[in-house]
Amino acid sequence: MTRVPAALTFLGGVGTVTGSKTLVTAGDSRVLVDCGLFQGERDLRRRNWAPFPIDPHDVDAVVLTHAHLDHCGYLPRLVAGGFRGKAYCTEATAELAEIVLLDSAHLLEEEARHAREHGWSKHAKPEPLYSADDAARAISRLTPTRYDDPLRLSDDLALVLHPAGHILGSATAHLAATGDGSVLFSGDLGRPHHPVLRPPAPPQPAEVVVVESTYGDRAHGEPDSDELADILNRTFARGGSVLVPAFAVDRTEVMLTALRKITLQGKVPKVPVFVDSPMALRALKVYREAIERGDLDVRTPKHGVSDPFDTGDLRALTTVEQSMTVNRPAYPSVVISASGMATGGRVLHHLVDQLPDPRNTVLLVGFQASGTRGRALAEGARTLKIHGRYVPVRAEVATLDHYSVHADADEILAWLGGMSEAPRSCYVVHGEQDSSEVLAARIADELGWVATVPHPGEQVLVR
Repeated sequence: MTRVPAALTFLGGVGTVTGSKTLVTAGDSRVLVDCGLFQGERDLRRRNWAPFPIDPHDVDAVVLTHAHLDHCGYLPRLVAGGFRGKAYCTEATAELAEIVLLDSAHLLEEEARHAREHGWSKHAKPEPLYSADDAARAISRLTPTRYDDPLRLSDDLALVLHPAGHILGSATAHLAATGDGSVLFSGDLGRPHHPVLRPPAPPQPAEVVVVESTYGDRAHGEPDSDELADILNRTFARGGSVLVPAFAVDRTEVMLTALRKITLQGKVPKVPVFVDSPMALRALKVYREAIERGDLDVRTPKHGVSDPFDTGDLRALTTVEQSMTVNRPAYPSVVISASGMATGGRVLHHLVDQLPDPRNTVLLVGFQASGTRGRALAEGARTLKIHGRYVPVRAEVATLDHYSVHADADEILAWLGGMSEAPRSCYVVHGEQDSSEVLAARIADELGWVATVPHPGEQVLVR
């Protein structure tokens, strides 16, 4: 019987930064690398409801590169559809994914309930994409594995995870197909100067590379603490507060370290810093424990720094009642709240009250996908639709890409250039179409590789 050659099928995360899913087939094995939700534009979100391209029963295993929703958030849906295998990831990813998936299910259930009660959905009986029970079943499939330890997934495929430096527990994934070559997935790559995490590990040799391109068409520059301080100071001078929509996992930690630094340097006055996201607070606990343990991907803590996230007046808001007190802050402060692209969560309630007040500032510090409220704000929207009503945008809107934890184009190229030998093919994914195409062209021109932006659903051979 002729052996079917190893192949990749791009099921998500192509032409968009969300919904990352790549099916790896080798022999009789089918492994899904990442299992992410589509986010942003309505047409993208609808894909989450479509039948999965193959029967979930036929997926043998899932590999998660990290715990952000666009990489792990579809797992409950896959399990509900019949997936019965294991989802392999690092220990920290398993800890964070549990937090992220339970929160996602809660928000989906709350959104459906709110839509039913207030009638702003076009569906007569809005239902969540998945439930908390679905999320719990998905969490039971998470199977931690160590960095750098080879793991045999099947007779046909072996896996090794290496630190990616993007968020705690993030990994690049190297899959070797027996007799059919190997594939290196970058996942989401971090940056060399992350305040808490080590830089990405050097790339391992592979016949095929699948690389992200979130910022494939631009450079971030170095973080500018003076620019952050200027934004805060001019807002405080107006008597306003700064609202930071931030991803609960890692972006909150990055912003707290930045706020701590400029406060200790005396560049800004010490003001209350509210973390208003139960998920972010749980993730913060995981980060603190990882620092204490000295996890492999964590930088050695600086001598004498007991808590790198302590801004001097850090306040945790856990209840809805506490959250409501910062809808309209009575004094200058910083409110960090999820979600990072203003697609849901408590930050929406803050935006409703704070956007109409010109004293305030909304500070965007992460990638804003097309179709999200964050993207609309970044592009100068004068109104923003939230919970079925339009809210005027009179607050200042500021954007700082410097605090992104995604590698920029130059950093991605530098990482790829560290491979000991050129791959046969490089596939550029996890980016909006223009960004992916720009990066693919640079990879071809500067590294001399065969670089391609795949199409949704396209299948390619590994060798």
